[in-house]
Amino acid sequence: MKKLFATLTVVAMLAFGSNAMVMAQDAAAPQEEAAVEQVDEQAPAAEETVEAEAAVEEAGGVKALHQTLKTKFIEGGAGFMALTLVTLIFGLALCIERIIYLSLSKTNTKVLLENIEAALAEGGIDAALDVCRNTRGPVASIFYQGLSRYHEGVDVVEKTVASYGGVQLGLLEKNLSWITLFIAIAPSLGFLGTIIGMIEAFDKIQQVGDISATVVAGGIKVALLTTLLGLIIAVILQLFYNYILSLIEGLVNEMEDSSISLLDLVVAYDEQQKKK
Repeated sequence: MKKLFATLTVVAMLAFGSNAMVMAQDAAAPQEEAAVEQVDEQAPAAEETVEAEAAVEEAGGVKALHQTLKTKFIEGGAGFMALTLVTLIFGLALCIERIIYLSLSKTNTKVLLENIEAALAEGGIDAALDVCRNTRGPVASIFYQGLSRYHEGVDVVEKTVASYGGVQLGLLEKNLSWITLFIAIAPSLGFLGTIIGMIEAFDKIQQVGDISATVVAGGIKVALLTTLLGLIIAVILQLFYNYILSLIEGLVNEMEDSSISLLDLVVAYDEQQKKK
């Protein structure tokens, strides 16, 4: 009897405890949901605040960088710094012009050769010349010059293609000598500013009659800043120059390979005409 009473007591306590826990959880659930909703409402505001602070910091960093560059430009001597900067402007203008020209000079030679082959089969040399005339790029120009000499013989076509390939190569390399000139001038102007800055430093030493960091600091700063700008400009233009050279090399390889394919087509067409 005592064991039964004890068992019923334990069961009642467990049931009561479970109900109490469920009721406590049910009571705490709305509070938790309210807290989550409050956090969710505060999250966008916090994110907007962080983004605004980041934007302000970025704007401040750009402004500070601009102000620093402006200050260093003036400290380096506006005359030599501006003259050195002119080399960058002209050099970049020539580089951009060459990149645009070379990009427009690219031709899908595979499609062009297929069109020429089909034109030779259907309409002969005149039809192939029309295809070349309506295609942009140095490869099409070389093909046109070669096919226009077909009636003089296949050997003449081959010589014409080789000769006009050299002409097109000269057009591709146009203005490169000016770019190399600006690459050489930029650091030279920087070194010239360096020499002038050192002369100014020694003049101040001579006037004061004593060597001190304060006396020579101004001249040395001018020397270093002009040299730095000249070297930076030379590096920038050199990178563009090498990129342009890579474009030219790709076009030259394309012209050589396609010219060989064109001669094969001309030879095959000439043999067909002789059989007829």
